Parts: sequence; structure tokens; C-alpha cells
Amino acid sequence: QVQLVEFGGGLVQAGGSLRLSCTASKSIVLCNAMGWYRQAPGKQRELVASIFRNGGSTYADSVKGRFTISRDDAKNTVYLQMNSLKFEDTATYYCNARGGFGAYNGMDYWGSGTLVTVSS
Repeated sequence: QVQLVEFGGGLVQAGGSLRLSCTASKSIVLCNAMGWYRQAPGKQRELVASIFRNGGSTYADSVKGRFTISRDDAKNTVYLQMNSLKFEDTATYYCNARGGFGAYNGMDYWGSGTLVTVSS
């Protein structure tokens, strides 16, 4: 089992910045893909950004150029730097760890979520 703990949500004005962090209880070097998803009220959960074991990353079109995903393997932590926040970025953000080796093999882990509220 792997536990994912998110930090960093909060209230911010439009145009501001926040950094989310997600710390895993086991080495993220073993994980194929670490990602951030978000779910706004009344909407489906959607992928925001992922970072892969080979170092590659992918972003939703809506956040490209504003959000950056990164990882610190020594701290088993993945970050999501969110700049130029918009009202429509308001959502609960969830950390995800998908596939890999050891405890990650064949598994799909989720954090409990952290709320980001952007005031217009």
C-alpha cells in the first residue's frame, strides 16, 4: 500500500500562485506516473498534469504555460506549481500514483484531495 498526502491548497486571488505538494509513503522512483487531477463541483475529475518515471510530463491544454509539475525523488514528493490562476481553476486537486514496481505494480493510488479556491 502507498499513501499519498497532499498539501498546499487554499484561497488565492485570480492571477496569483499556489504550489501543491504530494508526498508518497514509498519511493516514487518505483512509480510509472505521478499526476495531479482536479474535480470542480458538478464536473468530472480531469487530468491536470502527469510526470513519468522517464522524466517526461504532460499537461491539460487548459493549464499549459501556467502550471508546472516536478518531482523530488529524494523526498518522494511531486509538486504542482500553479501560476496565473483563474477562477475556473477552482477545484479539489487530487494526487495520483499509477503503476510501476513493488507496491505500485498494477495499482492506482489517490490522495484525499486539497481544495484550491480562486476568487475572481
